[in-house]
Amino acid sequence: MKFKSIALVLALSSAIGAVAAQQPAAQPQAQAAQTQQLTPEQQAQLARQDAEMTNAAQQVVQMIDANRVGEVWDLSTSAVKQMLPRESFVQQVGADRARLGAPTQRGQAVVSRTQFREGGEVPAGLYINIAFPTVFANNAEPVRELVSFRLDEDQIWRVSGYSLR
Repeated sequence: MKFKSIALVLALSSAIGAVAAQQPAAQPQAQAAQTQQLTPEQQAQLARQDAEMTNAAQQVVQMIDANRVGEVWDLSTSAVKQMLPRESFVQQVGADRARLGAPTQRGQAVVSRTQFREGGEVPAGLYINIAFPTVFANNAEPVRELVSFRLDEDQIWRVSGYSLR
């Protein structure tokens, strides 16, 4: 899957970041148990999807590293654009990055999946979250850099959030 086929949709950065941070620690264990119940073919398909989504997340953070934050927002869906104006997103990410400095090292990505139901802060749907432990120039400890994707109604994964925690 090429990144260009994953149209970017960005905005739920604070909502997804906050909700993902509140997920119970047992979730990865539950995910591991579910993975063990999959056939070898399903496990291979899941591994391919993890690799593709990790590649797409790396492209998103590289765009942000290159100070192309507005371009990321420009590719978002209308629903996202209604939730967070371009200027607000660019200012928020810019302020976070200015405080932390340039990224100096990104660790191995951790992939997780989340299903949100109707009625929450985040639109219902299936999400894949890619978290990188990232060291920034002005911060000695790694920061969790999170890129979230949502499977939209047209069955295309789109970026739905970016946050630093």
